[in-house]
Amino acid sequence: MHDSSKEPAIAADNLAAAAPPDTKRNGGVSRKAFLATGVAATVGAGLGPLGTSVKAFADNGHGRLNDGDEAILRLLAAAELLEADLWQQYNELGGIQDKEEPGGSGSKTYVEALQVLDEDMPQYIHDNTDDEVSHAAFLNAYLESRGGRPVNLDKFRNLPSSKAPGAQQIGRLTNLMELTTDTSWWTRYRSSTANPDLGGTFAPAVPGLLKGKFTAIPRNEADEEPGNHLQAIANTAGFHFCTIEQGGTTLYPGLAQRVSDPEVLRVLLSIGPTEAMHFQTWHDKAGNAPALTDPTNGLEFPDLNETGSEEFKTNLIMPEPTIFLKKTLPAVSIVRPTNTVGAAAVDFVEFFVKEGLFRGQSPQFFATLNRLATEAEEASRRP
Repeated sequence: MHDSSKEPAIAADNLAAAAPPDTKRNGGVSRKAFLATGVAATVGAGLGPLGTSVKAFADNGHGRLNDGDEAILRLLAAAELLEADLWQQYNELGGIQDKEEPGGSGSKTYVEALQVLDEDMPQYIHDNTDDEVSHAAFLNAYLESRGGRPVNLDKFRNLPSSKAPGAQQIGRLTNLMELTTDTSWWTRYRSSTANPDLGGTFAPAVPGLLKGKFTAIPRNEADEEPGNHLQAIANTAGFHFCTIEQGGTTLYPGLAQRVSDPEVLRVLLSIGPTEAMHFQTWHDKAGNAPALTDPTNGLEFPDLNETGSEEFKTNLIMPEPTIFLKKTLPAVSIVRPTNTVGAAAVDFVEFFVKEGLFRGQSPQFFATLNRLATEAEEASRRP
């Protein structure tokens, strides 16, 4: 078991541990809104306020980044490092291992279960992994090229790997074996009457995934049977792929509204749409997950086409036009949510925390994410 009390302190010259007070900022951001776990709350309670306010000044793509744009890029770099870590785990067992994405040797039975959703799943998993690795590397290199501080999370690679044949036995940043997955994005993108930015709420496609801790990769060789158990694991992965990528789809346009430097804006507007491409691909594949009940834990995957509701049909994968900005305007097909009045950065990280992606991580890890998110939240475009 990981002893978080022995975690090394965060280097002051890289990730100084700090968090804002509980006063609200930027239209409603508070530390308490982000600290979604007891361990995070324990850390947050002992952290002082940020030493200086994060300010944003236009730079026109030359010279050193202003503080606000640097904070946004650092949060995005951290998010991409986390995504790269989880996708590498999926690729080791269910994707293609080659010179682009080495590591692992694959699990034949897991691949076969994934291919029930689509026969090209190994290639798609490989390519999504390659994309996220490239995003993380580029953002850190770009930060350095503009005088900013890159993000390094290697000291937190302490979570265990799957013991299933085919997985590397190395430390991980993310935990894919105890997920509590929110699939409400399914109905959110099909709704023609509601928008989360305007208070809309949405039913999950697979309610059972919110009611426990489920693995999305085989944990060991025993998970290869019975057949419906392994298929339930592959189904969980199929829906989790979408859950991860819809987060990135909304994070980039949300934060793009806060940057000042035109070149930084170009970076966000160029990377963000690839996250939407990933989401669209996985959205389509998730609809092919077969209806079944896992015999080992009772997790049920319903036949979504039998509900009789348009909001659950599996072939409706393009964003339905819905209300945007205000209800008096015509419905329009959009990415949702993108509102920046609330806490886009903090909400994104809190979402990852709630789904169990970081179960087993150290208090210092949560403190680091808290600080990166709140610093990005402080950024605002120069009037």
